[in-house]
Amino acid sequence: MPTLKQGDTGEKVSDLQNALLRAGYLSGTVDGIFGPATTAAIIDYQKAHHLSDDGIPGLATLAALQLWTTVKLVKSSTFTDSTAKFTVDVVASMFPGTPKANIKKNLPGVLDGLRTFNLVDEPMILMALATIRAETASFTPVKEGISKYNTSPGGRSFDLYDDRAEGLGNTGYPDGSKYPGRGYVQLTGRYNYALYGPIVGCDLINNPELACDAKIAGLLLAAFLVKHANRARTALIAGDMKQARKLVNGGKHGLDNFTDAYQRGQTALA
Repeated sequence: MPTLKQGDTGEKVSDLQNALLRAGYLSGTVDGIFGPATTAAIIDYQKAHHLSDDGIPGLATLAALQLWTTVKLVKSSTFTDSTAKFTVDVVASMFPGTPKANIKKNLPGVLDGLRTFNLVDEPMILMALATIRAETASFTPVKEGISKYNTSPGGRSFDLYDDRAEGLGNTGYPDGSKYPGRGYVQLTGRYNYALYGPIVGCDLINNPELACDAKIAGLLLAAFLVKHANRARTALIAGDMKQARKLVNGGKHGLDNFTDAYQRGQTALA
């Protein structure tokens, strides 16, 4: 399904409107015209499902509406593919102390994921790699560790996640231990596994461990970043590392490592 925008008309708009109607966010007649009412319905839907509420039916929104059921190559002539510049040596310079073997093993999957979602310009590649540095400096997709934030004293692993419906969409035991954070950006919760599975073309609900597979983790990273790409590029061009990091993390956790990796990458490329 192509990216749609206000002013578009046709069958694909009707499909979108029907999906919004079924979900209870659009009232009235399906007319195949992407007007203000359709935009408003999308924004309401995005807010209710914790998506970027920009009124644009992007990958995550389409997947949530079950209109995006497999990996699709996002084609664009806007950006020159710069992925070839990011050799193992260049990336290793961004990850001081990280075993080079980890980078050599996992970098291809990360770059493939970025190419799949057309995040091939230097700022977004640097941001993706800097995000990995901030989230898992080992350059390996990992499973979330046990902590006081996810496990009660003496309780089952991740029991504090079991009944967290808001944000995670978990419905009780064993959802906490089945859908903890995994990957480069720590995909967490039943809702997010269900949302991103169709986007990356695999069943993460029944096979949640695939989120730590190098290839799938690379796709998940890119699928997450593509939602924020335009705002991220604006922040990065302005040198606002804090805002760029906030788009991914929601705060400033890991900001120092994120900024350091980004700047090291810029220096290596220069």
